[in-house]
Amino acid sequence: MLLSACAAERTGPAEAVPQVDQAWRTVATETDRARIRGWRDAWLDALQKARTAGHGNQIVAEGRLLVPDAALGQASPPAGDYRCRVIKLGAKSEGLLDYVTYPPFRCRIGAGERNRDFTKLTGSQRPIGRLFPDSDQRMIFLGTLQLGDEEGTLRYGHDEDRALAGLLERIDDRRWRLVFPRPHFESLVDVIELIPEE
Repeated sequence: MLLSACAAERTGPAEAVPQVDQAWRTVATETDRARIRGWRDAWLDALQKARTAGHGNQIVAEGRLLVPDAALGQASPPAGDYRCRVIKLGAKSEGLLDYVTYPPFRCRIGAGERNRDFTKLTGSQRPIGRLFPDSDQRMIFLGTLQLGDEEGTLRYGHDEDRALAGLLERIDDRRWRLVFPRPHFESLVDVIELIPEE
């Protein structure tokens, strides 16, 4: 019985957040609304921990990618495939690293007039969900985390530990970032850089 209940909660990427036409605030959990409200404090805390651990030069080398207030207007990215990479800032607990960067992977932004799907296509931790309009400078991501060799996705809100909330911002002509403040695992802030594939 438990097995069939779990299977019923697993869906494809496009169904991770089924509320296509709703505003993000009506879809987001209270916990995720709080994470979005506190994005800047989380980012400053994460940067401080990374700098204290000796990663100041790496932070500077990333330029606008790791500057909290670097968002430009016209945040909505074009649909298509992207080359992406993850940087984790500020360890959540002792024994973890305060600055980690991963090699590039593939991700995809789906077409849509108002909301767009976002899917990380490769890797052992794959955010899957929806981008909602918020302002000219940002969109809001709500979704879940797909792990390992899982093929299905838990529906947003079903598992608090898998829930993801973030901000998508444009930081250059053809460069975006997806920022996850206070994710449930490992770090204080995760930043995904997105560059369209040519």
